[in-house]
Amino acid sequence: MTQPTPPCSLPSKPRRGVGRTAQARRGLRGVSLIEALIAILIFAFGVLGMVGLQASMTRAQTSSKFRADAATLASEVIGLMWIDRGQLANYATANCSNHDPCLDWKNKVTKLLPGSTVAVAADGSTGAVDITLTWTVPGEGTHTYATSTSVNLD
Repeated sequence: MTQPTPPCSLPSKPRRGVGRTAQARRGLRGVSLIEALIAILIFAFGVLGMVGLQASMTRAQTSSKFRADAATLASEVIGLMWIDRGQLANYATANCSNHDPCLDWKNKVTKLLPGSTVAVAADGSTGAVDITLTWTVPGEGTHTYATSTSVNLD
């Protein structure tokens, strides 16, 4: 009986990168650095986008606050008119400086709304009231809030 012959051994494949020349290895050294720089660049653009979004949202929130303040102030003066129905004509813009509740309200409008102007038309005989508040926000322009109502004089 004959013994089987052992298989002949083949030369092993060289490991990756071992058989490369020095010049080929030098060409691959900067690839990781370039990939890192590109990742940092993408991250920086993302951060800049987030900062821009934050600035835009802050501007929108400020504008929204001024609109809400204008609506609240108009409702406040209408409430004052209902309480003080007999003096309704004194809430008109021309007479406001002679009537303390109206003057206090007008000063409050000036504090809360930047660059504000107030126009109130109050008819003491019919009870019709028109209120227009205008304010100016730097970089956004002029905004106006107007409302009309009727105060029961009975």
